[in-house]
Amino acid sequence: MVHVTIDGQNVEVPEGTMILEAAQQADIHIPTLCYHEDQKIKAVCRICVVEIEGQKALSTACSTPVMEGMVIHTASPKVLKARKNLLELIFARHPQNCLVCSKSGKCDLQKIAQDMGMHDPIPYDIEYNSRPIDKTSPSIVRDISKCVLCGRCLETCNEIQAVHVLSKENRGFSTLIAPGYGLLLGDTCCINCGQCYQVCPVGSIAIHDDTDEIRKMQMEGKKLVIQVAPSVRINLAEAMGEEPGVVSTGRLVTALKRLGFDYVFDSDFSADLTIMEEGTELLQRIQNGGTLPMFTSCCPAWVKYCETYMPEFTDHLSTAKSPQQMFGPLIKTWFAEKSGIDPEEICSISVMPCTAKKYECKRPEMNASGYQDVDISITVQELANMIQSGGIDFSKLPDTEFDNPFGTGSGAGLIFGATGGVMEAALRTVYSIIMGKEMEPLEYTPVRGFEGIKESSVQLGDLTVKVAVAHGIKNAQALIDEIRAGNADFHFVEIMACPGGCIGGGGNAIRTWKKVEQRKESIYEAEKDLPVRLSHKNPAITQIYDEFLTEPCSEKAHHLLHTTYFNRQDLLR
Repeated sequence: MVHVTIDGQNVEVPEGTMILEAAQQADIHIPTLCYHEDQKIKAVCRICVVEIEGQKALSTACSTPVMEGMVIHTASPKVLKARKNLLELIFARHPQNCLVCSKSGKCDLQKIAQDMGMHDPIPYDIEYNSRPIDKTSPSIVRDISKCVLCGRCLETCNEIQAVHVLSKENRGFSTLIAPGYGLLLGDTCCINCGQCYQVCPVGSIAIHDDTDEIRKMQMEGKKLVIQVAPSVRINLAEAMGEEPGVVSTGRLVTALKRLGFDYVFDSDFSADLTIMEEGTELLQRIQNGGTLPMFTSCCPAWVKYCETYMPEFTDHLSTAKSPQQMFGPLIKTWFAEKSGIDPEEICSISVMPCTAKKYECKRPEMNASGYQDVDISITVQELANMIQSGGIDFSKLPDTEFDNPFGTGSGAGLIFGATGGVMEAALRTVYSIIMGKEMEPLEYTPVRGFEGIKESSVQLGDLTVKVAVAHGIKNAQALIDEIRAGNADFHFVEIMACPGGCIGGGGNAIRTWKKVEQRKESIYEAEKDLPVRLSHKNPAITQIYDEFLTEPCSEKAHHLLHTTYFNRQDLLR
């Protein structure tokens, strides 16, 4: 152990600990901008400089390891003067329009400036990068003028997700982080996962906000029908300022009703529907010599990645649509007819943890109902903003049930929100159908957890079904490379683009792995208490097949609930 003194406090930490971590252990706050607890140390912003007795130059707390006997001052006059000067230099290249910035109130730079009392005029010439705001992506908006060159998005896109859309260009004042060759984001191979937004400390990367479109539809008198993804009930309270992992299902429904949504449905239902269709398709492929392994198709970012980077594997994708896109046509066909509502008068909306869902609902083939199946997709962050702007005190709301006929979901549908959840839900139903009894225990733990790639096998009579789960595109790449090389022999593979699955999605409250861990624990705890825990035992699923779809993978089910894929390799050229 190493003994140091920080701001007069004696601190004992393991050898190799950085000053920043040692200070955090002693509850001493040192401001940072480029540092992120889940990323590599960069030490480029210099905001975290501290003074070490006996050393003339200031040192960055994030990259300087403690040494025995060190005496450190984190807020001496010398440190504060340097820190203020660094902020002034950043502000000379950063727009001051905080009042209309989407990150206002949640911006790391704004918080540091407030803490430092930055109220005087900037003593340097002010000049911004004047490139126009890029709104070409349906998921992400980029404003290069606000970029502080921290490098967080670069690490996320290039090293964690390994998609390589962003790069650093030019030098000096002209340095910028942007797609290569001067391309706009909407013209690149970006998979819309939104993980770059999750790590941006300022407003340079933002979610493409579609809430005004909802208000427009409301003013036109449209019937607002909204579906709520499984993980939203785990993430919304956190986005509203509560602790990570707080489950807020009933309050969430109440808030949506108060915002004017006419029908609030549970996407746990369509997650169960996905299991029925995808599970049946898997059995058909195994029994009839179909293409294996079969990949899940719930994640639109993963689907786009497959279409773009490895189109030779699109035949391996399940043809079953995602839960969002299964729900869309059912709302504008069966529900519209059952409720006596003209489909043209329905505005079908989804609230998702995912920025890629905005892209997915706009895919031109997603019109099985004869209309655009899902008109608007918003994220957890956008819904939180709607609740706040609506003057609703979320913490004091009573509980309200989801609306029927799509208000019932199973535990299997709920666990879709975590990596491994789709696989576990599918195995529960497939095992029950083939073996004629429930899997024991029902919790299939080999596919749970945050290990990048998980492998397992399930015995179904004489057949050993081999399965694998990957989350994060870099892990998916590694798994598929093994399959391509002939080193892996799986029947069924689940892939989620976002690290941790949907609970780590780009549209949620800002993530760290500690927060995602809490969300995961909450989703499994909530699932254990549900009365129905198998997709095929959901009474709403039985009803939809009895009254409308007849059976899984029927002709009508294929028309409404299944899709096709495309080669998008031209995006790489």
